[in-house]
Amino acid sequence: MGSIVYADGEWQSGDVKLTGPMDHAFWKASAVFDGGRSISRLAPDLDLHCARAVSSAAAIRLKPPLSSSQVFDICREAISRFPPEAELYLRPMFYAAQGSVLPDPESTQFALAVYDAPLPQNGFTVCLSTRRRPARDMAPTNAKATCLYPNSYLAIMEARDRGFDNAIVLDCNGNVAEFANANLWIAKGGVAVTPAINGTFLNGITRQRLITLLRSDGIEVQERALSFDEVLHADEVFNSGNFSKLLPVTRVEGRELQSGPIYRRARQLYFDYAQGAQVL
Repeated sequence: MGSIVYADGEWQSGDVKLTGPMDHAFWKASAVFDGGRSISRLAPDLDLHCARAVSSAAAIRLKPPLSSSQVFDICREAISRFPPEAELYLRPMFYAAQGSVLPDPESTQFALAVYDAPLPQNGFTVCLSTRRRPARDMAPTNAKATCLYPNSYLAIMEARDRGFDNAIVLDCNGNVAEFANANLWIAKGGVAVTPAINGTFLNGITRQRLITLLRSDGIEVQERALSFDEVLHADEVFNSGNFSKLLPVTRVEGRELQSGPIYRRARQLYFDYAQGAQVL
């Protein structure tokens, strides 16, 4: 089917154009989004992604016209419009249509884009980025705001210029924050470690789910400050995030790695959990 968009209370197909040069979101970045997944109509934590879309809008002082439950219902309808075996990415968005220096909260609009997006299967290579995550008093880091993403894609472009797939980004204190577009994990001595949330990057929904699943399975999980040197010398490195869920890192700078037992167990636990997330 390709893609569908819900906007202004209607369903349309293709890449629907919603903003213009006079819209506040177009020139002042007053927009937020979130991402949900549906794999053969399994949509783990879709309700939490819808809720975060609403809270992200409120965090940048927009006035969401829909509740999280209403967004969830629209997402469910979108999934029903695709074949049962479809692998989909669902992207609810809120944006300001009016304003000058400041956005007009009353002009907040909602749109949902849903499209075919097969789940990635391959591991990836990473290097250290020269870019940093901003502190909470530098940017709206408590929201999944579009204005944060040029920093992310510049980090990835820098990495690709060096022959890597993605980048490890530090926070403003020099600790590891995350990958350019996903949360970061290492394993060392049978212990799973992920950077502690410090206001510079989002506490990912898949990250939170994975912490719960691993701990329930008896695996020690540490949330703490993490240095790049620890990543370089880890037994395993992998990511968690909504788009790819979990993928292993196969090279950090010049060091080759393979997927290990903590990653494999984490992936099994997550997809076992996802089996109970039928939405239709």
